[in-house]
Amino acid sequence: MIRSEGAHSGGCQCGAVRFRVTRLGRPTICHCRMCQKAFGSFFGPFVTALEMQWMRGAPKYFASSDHMQRGFCGTCGTPLSYEKTTPGPEDHTELAIGAFDDPTVAAPVMQVNLNDRLPFFAGLPGLPERTEYPAEWLEFMAQLTSHQHPDHDTETWPPAKGHAT
Repeated sequence: MIRSEGAHSGGCQCGAVRFRVTRLGRPTICHCRMCQKAFGSFFGPFVTALEMQWMRGAPKYFASSDHMQRGFCGTCGTPLSYEKTTPGPEDHTELAIGAFDDPTVAAPVMQVNLNDRLPFFAGLPGLPERTEYPAEWLEFMAQLTSHQHPDHDTETWPPAKGHAT
């Protein structure tokens, strides 16, 4: 389901780069090897941003091919975008779905570049799930303080010491 109505915000994990999208296109999972490497993962999840703007900071870019560049945060490295560098049809930005404050606004509706899909991908939902953890792990996790930007727009970031977000 694509929830394209209204504005949707997102950005990198450190908060240096933020975006706002007012019109979304089709969300996909790309299995190409370039996306696997760019995300350090099994695939790249993207949604077409038909109307968007960078609200804070701007991505740095890596020219991943002759016609495309990939945007990422120069501070924390979060993958953010996939954009054409040469004129042609469909000149728009693809944004990383996981970079949205609410990634559920862009549940993938299609998979592309299946020739590079990893052979174990289809079996991932069948893997055993760990639901119980030792007390030591729970205690360790309870002591963690996240330094990631919160999943909502902030006027400034990082906040002044002692101020809530």
